[in-house]
Amino acid sequence: MDSLHSTMNQHIKGKHLSFEERVIIQTRLKDGLSIRAIARELDRSPSTVSYEVKRGTVLLYHGKRKRYKADHGQSVYQTNRRHCGRKSDFLKKSRFIQYVNQHFFNDGWSLDVCSNRCRAIGEFSSSEVVCTRTLYNYVDRGLLDIKNYDLPEKLKRNTKLHHVRKNKKKLGRSIEERPKEIDQRKEFGHWECDLVLGHKTKDDEVLLTLSERMSREFLIIRIPDKTSASVMQAFKGLQRQYSEHWNDIFKTITTDNGSEFADLSNLEKISNTLVYYAHPYTSCDKGTVERHNGLIRRFIPKGDIITHYSLQQIIDIETWCNSLPRKILAYHTPDEIFERELDRIYQTA
Repeated sequence: MDSLHSTMNQHIKGKHLSFEERVIIQTRLKDGLSIRAIARELDRSPSTVSYEVKRGTVLLYHGKRKRYKADHGQSVYQTNRRHCGRKSDFLKKSRFIQYVNQHFFNDGWSLDVCSNRCRAIGEFSSSEVVCTRTLYNYVDRGLLDIKNYDLPEKLKRNTKLHHVRKNKKKLGRSIEERPKEIDQRKEFGHWECDLVLGHKTKDDEVLLTLSERMSREFLIIRIPDKTSASVMQAFKGLQRQYSEHWNDIFKTITTDNGSEFADLSNLEKISNTLVYYAHPYTSCDKGTVERHNGLIRRFIPKGDIITHYSLQQIIDIETWCNSLPRKILAYHTPDEIFERELDRIYQTA
C-alpha cells in the first residue's frame, strides 16, 4: 500500500484522474476499502471516486459479478474526452459560408450583416448560421476567402489627438439648442449634412452628403464647388423635389461651421426647417453623416478627382449605402425604413 501511494503524483485541484490513480482505486477496492477511504488517500472528493467506479465497472463471470477495472475506466475516460468540447460547424454549414462569401464580395456586406440579415428575413434559420464572432474567428484562422485586409474597419486605427480649439466663428443656432429628443433617433426628419472633397489642389467637383438620423437614409448630391452658393442651390433643388412635403421630411439639419454652410440658415426664412451648427472641430456631433462619408471613401479614395467619376457611379454608391442592411435597424435597410416613413407622410397629407 505504501509503495503505491508513494508513486502517485500529488493531486492538483481540477485535474482529471490519471491511470495510476485508477490502478490505486482498483487495488483498494480489492482490499475492501470504502469509497471515502480511497478518496482520502487520493485527496479527491468521494463523489469523484464514486463516479469513476461506476464508469469503470465491468461484468464478469457471465454477468454474475461486478468489478472495477482501471484499464476499462481509462478507456471510457479517453472516449469521453474525444467527444467533449465544442466542435467546429464550418463544414456542416457550407451553404451559409457560400452565402457569406457571395454577399461580402459582391454586395459589400459586413460579416455582421451576413450573419444576421439572413435570419431577419428568414432566409436561414438560427441553427444554419454562425454568429458574427465566429465568422471573425474563421477569418483569423484562414478558413474563409475573406482576409483581414478585406475588413477596413478592423484594421482602422485612430492616431489623431483631439484638440479643443476656441474662438471659432458661429454661423447660426448652436447644436446645444437642439431638442434632446432628436438624440434618441425616434422621430423621422432630422438630418446631418457635410461635404466630401476630391483633389484639394485642383478645381474639382464636390459631393454634398446628407444622412437622416433615424432611418440612416443617405443622399449624395454632386455640386460644382464648395461655395455656400452651390450648397444653397443644391438644397433649393431638394426643396423643389419634395415640394409640399419638405417641412415633414426635413425638420432639422445639423452641420458644421465651415464657410460653405454659412448661408444654410437662410432655409429657416423660406421653410420650417431649423438649422443647427455643431461645436467647432467636433465631428462626432454629426457622426451619422461622417460614418457614411467613410463608406464613400471605399469607392472614392482621398485625393481622387471626383470629376473622373460619372454621375451613374455616384448614384450606384448612394444606392449601395441605402441598400446595406444595418444592425442598428434590426438588419433592415435604410431604404426600407425611409420608404415606410415617406408612405406615412404622404398618406397623412
